[in-house]
Amino acid sequence: QVQLVESGGGLVQAGGSLRLSCAASGSIYSINAMGWYRQAPGKQRELVATITRGGTINYADSVKGRFTISRDNAKNAVYLSMNSLKPEDTAIYYCNADILRAYSLTKSDYWGQGTQVTVSS
Repeated sequence: QVQLVESGGGLVQAGGSLRLSCAASGSIYSINAMGWYRQAPGKQRELVATITRGGTINYADSVKGRFTISRDNAKNAVYLSMNSLKPEDTAIYYCNADILRAYSLTKSDYWGQGTQVTVSS
């Protein structure tokens, strides 16, 4: 019964900011990597940023210097602070987590339902 729930998406003008949040809940033993991916209409899902439990971070080149990923291990949460937003950032943003399930100790990749980010020009 593991689930990821995102929040914080919305409509913003170019140059504006948004902060996305994602919290994992359920029968979780541990979480290694967490991250954010996005998918624009007609395009494949792409990596935005990832962060390991130990704090190793990876950003897509298109968001370096503008987005910041962080996490709270105690809360099983990951965040994405987005600044200087551009119209090309418009997409559905998905939270992802590499989770080891409690009891069964089964490793699986979990996804949230997505949150829409729309940046107007």
